[in-house]
Amino acid sequence: MISMSSFHAMLIPILAGMILLAIGFNFRDKNAGVFAMWIGMLTILATVVFKILAKLNE
Repeated sequence: MISMSSFHAMLIPILAGMILLAIGFNFRDKNAGVFAMWIGMLTILATVVFKILAKLNE
């Protein structure tokens, strides 16, 4: 079973990335919006890759 601390450590960056994606999508006609979407996707991707690598390292 996943511990709550580990769950929150993964949930917070993913939620932040989703919020950045939503903000970026709303402002997709501006450069800042595109940048926010890039950062949001990289945040989510980095969290998933980190979790996969941690699981492979066990």
